[in-house]
Amino acid sequence: MHEVNVGRKSLADYRSIVPKELMTEIDELGERLKGRQVLHVNATAFGGGVAEILYTLVPLVSDIGLEAHWQILTAPQEFYNVTKSFHNGLQGHAVEFPAESRALYEEVCRANAAELTRPYDFVVIHDPQPLAIRDFVTRSQDRSTWWIWRCHIDTSTPDKGLYDYLLPSINRYDAAVYTLADYVPQGLTVPVREIAPTIDPLAPKNMKLSPEDATYIVRQFGIDVERPLLLQVSRFDPWKDPLGVVDVYRAVKAKHPDVQLALVGSMASDDPEGWDYLERVIAYVGGDPDVFILSNLDNVGSVEINAFQSHADVIMQKSTREGFGLTVAEGLWKGRPVIGGDVGGIPLQIEDGVTGYLVSSAAECAERCLQIMDDPVRHHRMALLGKEKVRREFLTPRLLRDDLRLFADLEEGKIGA
Repeated sequence: MHEVNVGRKSLADYRSIVPKELMTEIDELGERLKGRQVLHVNATAFGGGVAEILYTLVPLVSDIGLEAHWQILTAPQEFYNVTKSFHNGLQGHAVEFPAESRALYEEVCRANAAELTRPYDFVVIHDPQPLAIRDFVTRSQDRSTWWIWRCHIDTSTPDKGLYDYLLPSINRYDAAVYTLADYVPQGLTVPVREIAPTIDPLAPKNMKLSPEDATYIVRQFGIDVERPLLLQVSRFDPWKDPLGVVDVYRAVKAKHPDVQLALVGSMASDDPEGWDYLERVIAYVGGDPDVFILSNLDNVGSVEINAFQSHADVIMQKSTREGFGLTVAEGLWKGRPVIGGDVGGIPLQIEDGVTGYLVSSAAECAERCLQIMDDPVRHHRMALLGKEKVRREFLTPRLLRDDLRLFADLEEGKIGA
C-alpha cells in the first residue's frame, strides 16, 4: 500500500465557521483519545468523494492529538474492473462474479493486508475495494485493533449473489458505518452507525470566491458568462444520469434559447467505466456548442469547480442512485439554487421547496430549472437557507466529531449507544 501525504490542517481555523458546542465536544473527545493510532484505507487518492473527505479529515484527526494515516491500495488495473462491478452490484445492478474475478480480488486484498505491519488502534476501511483486507489479518495479529468498515454507497437493494459473497467479510468487522439506515442490508451482525459525509469549507473547492474571480475562471473555458448556465458536477457514471441532465437542458433551452450547460467531472483511477461513459455522453450531446463537457483532463481542478459552482444559475445533481452526493452540499454551500434527484442521501441535504428542490424525472427537473431562472430573488433566499443547513450539519468538523464518538464508544463498549 502507499501512504498519502495529507500535509497539515488546524482545527482552530474552523472555529469561526461551525457551532461552538460542536467544537467543544471535539476538544473533549480529542483529549480522551489522545495518542491513539488511526489508519484509513481506500482505493484512490484522487477523483472521488472519499479521497476529498480524507484529505481534510486525516490531518484534523492528527491535529487534535491522535496520530492518523491514510493509505491506498496497490493493485493492477484489472482489480478495479472487478471492484467497479462491486460498486454497480451493491447499487442494484445484476453482476457477474466469475471465479477468476473472485481470485483476483482476494489475492490483491491478501497482498495489501500483508503490508499492515505496524499496530493501529483503529483501522477504517472505505467501500468494497479494500473490504476483504480484514479477512487476511488474524485476530491474534490485531487483538488490540478496532476494525471499522465505512460504506459510502447506497446498498439498499444490492445484487443478492454479490452481497452474499461480501457479507461474511463485513461481519468480521467490529462496526460498520453507513450514511443511512436504509442502506443497511439484512444479515449484518456487526453494530452499525449512521454517519453522513461532509465537505471542507476551507478547501480550494469550497473556499469563498468573489463573483469576479469566479466569472474570470469560468470564462476561460469558453462559457459566455453573460448568459445563464446550468451545471452538474459529478463522475461520468450512469448513476449520475448525465444523459438525463442533457435532456433537462434541451427542455429548458426550448423556452430559454440562451441557456448553456456545463457537465464537469473527474476521471478517477478506480472507475475504468468512466472513460467509456464519457464517450457516450459526448456522442449524446452531438456537438451542441452550448454544452461544455469538462474534466481534470481539461485542467479543471478544485478551484475551477468552485468557480463553476459559484457562478452557475442552477446546480443539478440528477442522480438515480446516490450514497450521499457531496456536490449537493458543495452547491448549497456556495449559496446557489440546487436541484437534486430524490434518491439516497440527497434528501438529507435538501428540504424540498425550502432549501432546494427534489425531482424524480427530467421533465420535473426542467420545470424546476425554469422556476429558478424566472424568479432568481426568491430562489436566492432558498439557497441561503440551504447554506445554513450545510454549515450546521455537513462540514468536516461534524464528521470528525462523529468518528471520534465512534472510536470512544468502541473502546468503552458503548457501540450500540
